[in-house]
Amino acid sequence: MKKFSLAAIARTELREAVNASNGRAARTVFGGHEHVMRQTVMALARGTELQEHENPGEATILVISGRIRISSGGEQWEGRSQDLLVLPNGRIQVTALEESSILLSVAKNGR
Repeated sequence: MKKFSLAAIARTELREAVNASNGRAARTVFGGHEHVMRQTVMALARGTELQEHENPGEATILVISGRIRISSGGEQWEGRSQDLLVLPNGRIQVTALEESSILLSVAKNGR
């Protein structure tokens, strides 16, 4: 059994993201290459985008704090603090509409 404070991790990552040249920071809290599921706390400075990329499997984003926009296939959805977004299959883009921290959970396909 392991226990994490997502709020504390998110605060730390957000401090790093605001000071990073690319406006983001991340820390994997569970999983990795040897697991099907991976959970990563990501922090994004306001205006930072995760460029469009292929969704690697079943995925959700829990917005820990802030506000983000998900774009995929010409559609857009916004998420605010404590919203859970189920990501669509295909290509997605994430934009931080304000300083934001998220928990990205991915179960990779084909494992």
